[in-house]
Amino acid sequence: MTLGDHAGTPAPDPARTGDPAVIITCLKRRHSGVSTTISALLPIQAGRRAIGYVGPDLPGVEQARAVAPDAFTRLTLAEAIRLSLRPLADGRPRIWHVRRDVEMMLGLVLRDVLRRPIRLVFTSSAIRKHSPALNWLIGRMDRIVATSPAAARFFPGADIIGHGVDVEHFRPARQQGDLAGDAPPTGPRMIGIFGRVREEKGIHIFVRALLPLLPRYPDVTAVIGGLCQSDDAPYAEGLKREIRMAGLEDRFVWVGEIPPGEMPEWYRRVAITVCCPLYEGYGLTAIEAMASGCAVVATRTGAFASMVEEGRTGYIIPKDDHPALSGALEKLLTDPALCAQMGRLGRERACALFSIETEADGLERVYESVWRERDAART
Repeated sequence: MTLGDHAGTPAPDPARTGDPAVIITCLKRRHSGVSTTISALLPIQAGRRAIGYVGPDLPGVEQARAVAPDAFTRLTLAEAIRLSLRPLADGRPRIWHVRRDVEMMLGLVLRDVLRRPIRLVFTSSAIRKHSPALNWLIGRMDRIVATSPAAARFFPGADIIGHGVDVEHFRPARQQGDLAGDAPPTGPRMIGIFGRVREEKGIHIFVRALLPLLPRYPDVTAVIGGLCQSDDAPYAEGLKREIRMAGLEDRFVWVGEIPPGEMPEWYRRVAITVCCPLYEGYGLTAIEAMASGCAVVATRTGAFASMVEEGRTGYIIPKDDHPALSGALEKLLTDPALCAQMGRLGRERACALFSIETEADGLERVYESVWRERDAART
């Protein structure tokens, strides 16, 4: 390296090197919406300050290492606990950012029983009342982050920070043929539903909404993508039986579990994404679909109503109402130009309001506020 090259290199930022100031936990092996959020946030957060991560392999782990090798540390749970024996070099407590019940319990043991110098930040997406025991746990957190106004109703004083997505990862096809692998299974127009195959996710509503529509639109294919666990196999078999009785087996494609890295590809394949659960805490699939250029039809649960702009980027329908879903889908199928326009406007809305950077900015403000409150309490 020449002297000139060295002179042009900025000095390391102390906040982004060495000792993790924030430890992010993901103590569940099976991939979920929480895992997706953490994975997307890791490289962004590691680019802003030193963080530690405790949990399974996620795509964001390697991305964080690549983006900020000096600021990102993969920790075992034992290593994270040992690290938390002491505060940061400047005396600040470490922040443990937790998202599950067991993680809250672990944090409380460390902070209140073992007297570790840590603070606890908990993110909640739930939009229903909690049990007294869970309310007690959540009430012991130093700060609560709610992902929507609906979730914040249960926690007065919570910070509201909606989830975001990587809008470069989830994006429309840039040009014709900008898709990996084979062409779509059949038909130039595809309608997709993605998530676990189980009753709560409303797969039956999707199927029953499409059974009367597909015979009238022979160029349309329905795609069902998601893991079906053994307990839910009878539910899936019942739906497949309904499809066979209607003679439409060749119009439904059951993809099975889709690896997280392949999800953007599937959103690019479909023109319309349906999100019709009976209950949803937040509903990241709608944002992923909008960022990918899909028109979205979603039920009135979770945070869908704050994501989808009615009549502009898609439609919001009542829960458990397959005739309403049929009606919304028919509007889009009969007007491809409207469907395409909604996809474009949805992309714009996702980029403006629901990027992963926006979520990371909000979390940074929460962390800084926790440390400021600690400093104020000492003065």
